[in-house]
Amino acid sequence: MLRWTPRVTDLAGGLQVRRALPVAARRAVGPFVFFDHFGPVGLAPDADTDVGPHPHIGLATVTYLFEGGFLHRDSLGTVQEITPGAVNWMTAGRGIVHSERTPDAQRGQARRLHGLQLWVALPLDAEQGEPAFQHVAADEIPQREVDGAMVRVLVGEAFGLRSPVRAASPTLYLDIELPAGVPWALPRLADEMAIYSPAECIELAGEMLPTGEMALVAGADGAVLRSALATRVVVIGGAPLEGGRLMWWNFVASDRALIERAAERWAAHGFDPIPGETGGLLMPPRPLHPGV
Repeated sequence: MLRWTPRVTDLAGGLQVRRALPVAARRAVGPFVFFDHFGPVGLAPDADTDVGPHPHIGLATVTYLFEGGFLHRDSLGTVQEITPGAVNWMTAGRGIVHSERTPDAQRGQARRLHGLQLWVALPLDAEQGEPAFQHVAADEIPQREVDGAMVRVLVGEAFGLRSPVRAASPTLYLDIELPAGVPWALPRLADEMAIYSPAECIELAGEMLPTGEMALVAGADGAVLRSALATRVVVIGGAPLEGGRLMWWNFVASDRALIERAAERWAAHGFDPIPGETGGLLMPPRPLHPGV
């Protein structure tokens, strides 16, 4: 079983982020090129988790919360609170700017935060397309019980359910609540699939997968999962990318020149701003050395 341990970064207020993609062992799973798991954590009233205006190109961000909340704003004029169980899908295309901040109702209060931030690389014919934003509320995400497990289809199709999220390529993203002590068969649902357990150690195809590690589902028929405790697992996957991708800072592209132009545009304040917000995050030092 190919499995790997995320890199862990400590942020302000005791918040930890575990980055499961990209890593040396695996640069992508299907179209997913970035996977961050943050929390669970109890934040102090003065903890600052705001992320100010910053740009993206060539990707779609996918935000999904288990606890807490964010207020999303972007250069399209979108203002949307992100709450547990909902899916926010922001398509960057040729360029978008967004921020994620603590909602006003939670600011200055002790609060919980736990969730996932993923990036999907857009297909070649869409990576320079128009930016867009989708929000699907928690009660609009299709779910059903499958052999004792509750499956939510966040993106894509599985078990006779189809998510309303509009992806640009074949994409799979599931949130599965497993019962305790019962073997559960995960079928092969996509060309490439990986599984991540954010809360408990699980057994995957007869091997142990520790909490907070990601593993590729290699079997042609999928894999059997088992957890000693009731827990949740996340499955990601889809069709493999058509060619490699370069990634530098918040930019993803098939061509280094696209990343260089985006960096020059951000430095020259050439991206459309977020209405009502000023400033923006500073880029890391250049020259660029994007990874494949």
